[in-house]
Amino acid sequence: MLVKLRVWAFAMLLATAMACGVGRHSSSGFRLPPDGNPAQGKIEFVALGCNTCHHVPGVELPAPTVQPPVPVALGGQVSVEPADGYLAASIIYPSYRLAAYPRHAISNGHDSRMPSYADRITVRQLTDLVAFLQQQYTVVAPAPAYAYH
Repeated sequence: MLVKLRVWAFAMLLATAMACGVGRHSSSGFRLPPDGNPAQGKIEFVALGCNTCHHVPGVELPAPTVQPPVPVALGGQVSVEPADGYLAASIIYPSYRLAAYPRHAISNGHDSRMPSYADRITVRQLTDLVAFLQQQYTVVAPAPAYAYH
């Protein structure tokens, strides 16, 4: 009886942990409206001037023009899909968490070189822009940190 109780308790703990998972649509995370339009988001990307600094591999956009160049390419292969909240925060408050690049290349001291879009973007534009950016990421399994010989 004690074994059955322990198995049941472990199963409940595992189910609870899985329900609190992370990811783009995590129940514990920030949510944007689900009707983001990636095609409109690409238009907003250019209209808001994002392309003047950022490159999106595989997407035909006007080339970045800012000097010195910003090394932050958007999209590509990742081991975990970026959350909508992370992308939204990066757009409206870019100094909150700087990307993992050499700090001198992406910041002016402690602040991001990217301007804040908090007072320049609507929720619709943000929703469409995040939908566009989400399409640019491909989740791949991370390579193991060990090798068999």
